[in-house]
Amino acid sequence: MHKLTVDVWSDIACPWCWVGKRRLAAALADFPHRDAVDVVYRSFELDPSAARTLATDTPHTVRIARKYGIDVAQAEAMSQRLVAVAAGDGLELRFDILRPGNTLDAHRLLHLARDRHLQDALAERLFRAYLGEGQAIGEPSVLIALALEVGLDRGEVEGVLASDAYTPDVRADEEEARQLGIRGVPCFVFGPRHAVSGAQPAAALLEALTIAWGELSSDTILEGTVCTPDGCT
Repeated sequence: MHKLTVDVWSDIACPWCWVGKRRLAAALADFPHRDAVDVVYRSFELDPSAARTLATDTPHTVRIARKYGIDVAQAEAMSQRLVAVAAGDGLELRFDILRPGNTLDAHRLLHLARDRHLQDALAERLFRAYLGEGQAIGEPSVLIALALEVGLDRGEVEGVLASDAYTPDVRADEEEARQLGIRGVPCFVFGPRHAVSGAQPAAALLEALTIAWGELSSDTILEGTVCTPDGCT
């Protein structure tokens, strides 16, 4: 039986990655070989140097304005556009309560969840917690609670967070992204060669699934909105 792997480079801190995840799910729902597709979430840290939890006294729109070198009104318009796009995909973004922070530990737990066949569930829970509920996913106590919600074992989760477990896996993902030329997320790689960059519509992702399943290949990267370490564009 054929098996198609879809590698998804993403970061929990990336709102477009949550949108892309939802659109991939929509594409898979219409794909006749869904049961033969293995989706793997790969690590990509947008800000590896970020503190575990950043201060929240600066409004999100002000941080965006500084990052892009634009005024606050433009940043507000960008944020509202993203909120509206996400709502169209059934997602609620709450930038007003966002608690940014380091995502390394979240990525490490996603690797544990992969080994326990719970990666998709944990990724979804982390996205919702961070982007929709204002939870500080850089904090171990928050991560433990979220991991337990999706069925991971407390002892294993606490053991990972108390050690460097899965850090080499995170670094390996990031190195592979560099080798592939992935500079922003989300980025979807269907099979060995066909890549789609950005939160493309579900129809585009379905087309990529169909091409990859048919053992076709393409070096073309479809350009879409991505988040880079300098911000989302």
